[in-house]
Amino acid sequence: MKKKEISSFGVIGLGRFGTALVKTLSDAGKEVIAVDKEEAKVKSVRKYTDYAFVVGELNQETLEETGIQNCGSVTICIGEKMDVSILTTMLVLKMGIPQVIAKANSQEHGEVLKRLGATVVYPEADMAVRIGKRLISGNLIDYISLDDDVEVRRIQVSGKIVGHTIQEINVRRTYGINIIAIERGHRTNVEFSPQYEFQEGDIVAVIGKIDKIDRFEEDIKS
Repeated sequence: MKKKEISSFGVIGLGRFGTALVKTLSDAGKEVIAVDKEEAKVKSVRKYTDYAFVVGELNQETLEETGIQNCGSVTICIGEKMDVSILTTMLVLKMGIPQVIAKANSQEHGEVLKRLGATVVYPEADMAVRIGKRLISGNLIDYISLDDDVEVRRIQVSGKIVGHTIQEINVRRTYGINIIAIERGHRTNVEFSPQYEFQEGDIVAVIGKIDKIDRFEEDIKS
């Protein structure tokens, strides 16, 4: 595996979240190093990756034997045992891996991981928010939280922007957000003219502050 290549990912901890992450990355054609202390869990992901390792004791030496230090991104999916999660996160951060993501099961756990320098995810809480937003909004298709107040959101086009161009709407000036992709049918466009005219059923992917995206979404519903 090429050193620090962004297409290579490490996943430590193969519970439901970690296993789903390995499968998703593998399905996308990415190289994945998967690590867990339980042989049965490691065996279950070998259909997704050739780099699946049983590591009974997590320390710098055993982790480096897997080659995980060569990944561009590592996600620590150990949420149940806070002490093991924190220690593993510290070890991975010490390796100088560009992107380190750690799963947390509580706010307190997350605060510690964040102070260490990891990007923290709360899978259960995030899923609840995702479902809630889908229920509340008729336009929201999906979203990815990038920070406490920044996200990428996919929104169904409707209301008053149908029939108008990107230039006419000018979301950057009006709302302080940016359109990064437009989906029409089965095609996704990431390069589009200011004269692109929105149609009913288009899906726009926007990035920006959550409150500003909320305002844009509310406006296009009216």
